[in-house]
Amino acid sequence: MSIIRTIPVEKIINGNKVRTSESAIISERKYVTNGEYALVIRGVDLCEIQLNSKTTDKVKIKAMTNVLIKPDTGRIDEEWDEISLEKGACIELVNINKGWYILSSDGLKIW
Repeated sequence: MSIIRTIPVEKIINGNKVRTSESAIISERKYVTNGEYALVIRGVDLCEIQLNSKTTDKVKIKAMTNVLIKPDTGRIDEEWDEISLEKGACIELVNINKGWYILSSDGLKIW
């Protein structure tokens, strides 16, 4: 299990200074977003991603395995408590006014 990050950067997200990286490859069973622009999930059978609105305002997730995404506040698109991505799917999410919204996706499977 591992996390491979690109070069570190600092961003201001929701008024908070966040030290993060532009992108990361995640091979963990659980991960909390930390301001990355893009995440590639691989190397585990299932990864649970917790969206963190305090450190992340927008994120793209590429699933190279099965991925379960859960918001930290509210529901995704005001409707779902979690969403599931199958291998090969990609989704972009944005946090607006304490809610997570899908901007774009392909191959999305909703639970």
